Amino acid sequence: MTDRSNPRRARGGLEQATALLVALAFPLSISAGCAPIPFESTSPIVIAGDPPPPPPKPKPKPKPKPKRVEIKDNKIEFKEKIQFEFNKATILPESDSLLTDIAAVIKENPHIKKISIEGHTSSEGSDKYNKKLSEKRANSVVKWLVEHGIAEEMLEHKGWGEERPLQDESTEEGKEANRRVEFLILEQDVTKKKVEIDPETGEERVVEEKTQKVAR
Repeated sequence: MTDRSNPRRARGGLEQATALLVALAFPLSISAGCAPIPFESTSPIVIAGDPPPPPPKPKPKPKPKPKRVEIKDNKIEFKEKIQFEFNKATILPESDSLLTDIAAVIKENPHIKKISIEGHTSSEGSDKYNKKLSEKRANSVVKWLVEHGIAEEMLEHKGWGEERPLQDESTEEGKEANRRVEFLILEQDVTKKKVEIDPETGEERVVEEKTQKVAR
């Protein structure tokens, strides 16, 4: 039964009921209106600030250093020179490092069986004197190598004097280039392998291997 004696109370209850209905209907209206709104502006979008810098380029790999001593064909080659006292066969201490590297290369290549160490001079002085000096210098190199672990039987020496120049001696540079000691490989073992390709795996397979001594 409605209490007609208090119209304010009745009106307050009606207002509360109306507010409740509006509160329930509001989320429904929001969920019903969640469709994406298309962006219709034709103005360009401007991004403020500077773009990030590009990533740094990878550093190039350093080139391998050229080898100080290496085997090429039938020679042990090096660009430096074995230094001697003036007009003598005494090896200067500054050449110990180079000779140490030469000895290491010989030890690392056991296929080398025989080496000829050959001395050369410029044309200054008499032929006889130059030939004798070049032979003594070559012999000094042999002795140094033997003292540092190279088998004596695999080494021989020879002096050519001025007979085999590399350059014309009209300049001091040419004369200096002709004063040298060379290492020639006289005998070495060469291994030849016969290889077949597996048709299934594509891998190589050694079917025959022969080692023979080759002389210069």
